[in-house]
Amino acid sequence: MTYSAQADRYHNGMEYRRCGNSGVMLPKVSLGFWHNFGGVDPLERSRAITRYAFDHGITHFDLANNYGPPYGSAETTLGLLMKDDFAPYRDELFISTKAGYDMWEGPYGNWGSRKYLIASLNQSLKRMNLEYVDLFYSHRFDPNTPVEETLQAMVDIVRQGKALYLGISRWPKKELEMAIDYLDRHDAPLLIVQDRLNMLDREPEENGTLKLCTERGIGFISFSPLAQGLLTDRYLNGVPDDSRMAKTKFLSEDMLTPQLMAQLRQWKAEAENEGDTLAKKALKWTLSRNGVTSVIVGASSVEQLKENIGI
Repeated sequence: MTYSAQADRYHNGMEYRRCGNSGVMLPKVSLGFWHNFGGVDPLERSRAITRYAFDHGITHFDLANNYGPPYGSAETTLGLLMKDDFAPYRDELFISTKAGYDMWEGPYGNWGSRKYLIASLNQSLKRMNLEYVDLFYSHRFDPNTPVEETLQAMVDIVRQGKALYLGISRWPKKELEMAIDYLDRHDAPLLIVQDRLNMLDREPEENGTLKLCTERGIGFISFSPLAQGLLTDRYLNGVPDDSRMAKTKFLSEDMLTPQLMAQLRQWKAEAENEGDTLAKKALKWTLSRNGVTSVIVGASSVEQLKENIGI
């Protein structure tokens, strides 16, 4: 069926927050394509989730070159959805992708060289059926490539019109400060920092990264605000066969220590007393931190996304 977005998509409760000192407004909840949108996943399920997201005010889709599996397939999924559903709404969407982790064989398919970053983005644009992305990230710091090479490649990507804004994901604080200064000097200011921030992992708050972003007028977006499902009811009674812990390498059962389970049950009880679920409590906690612009949530179903954006 031909897709027509809901007419009230900007009037159903989604809050939009200014990203640092920029003109960009991001939804407080963004949709991440890290899991559940790869070539191994049903396209029609991905389509239903993405349509629901946009129909309910989520304008920001977050991807990376190696999201899948297999690598590149999450971007391919988005490309199909852009062609079939979202081409008329391109100017309403804020689409990000990244490069920095292993993507293809050989010495030019990883890390932060100019060769890799520009080649990767060219590939990403083809997969996503886009002429440009709204936001391009360096996905990780490369200690073996001169930082100026990485950053100048990003500046040139903006000047070439392949990205409108630049982001940094999970760089050490010292190198992040260098990036902020370099990009400012070259008239391509850093828009946003992406890092893990949740009730179980508060490092960006504790090491001063969040404070730095606030002081420099830079946005901050949290990935894994639900700690890949740990901050939900998902694992309170064991490991479901269809869960991320059962199916991927990113979570392992030995994480479920007695101490963690006790903490999760305490937070769940507090959430219920507040009329919330554990997941909603966790999302509200992250969004309440000073300087946080948005949180990126994944979804394996429309029902899961519906619950997570109802905060």
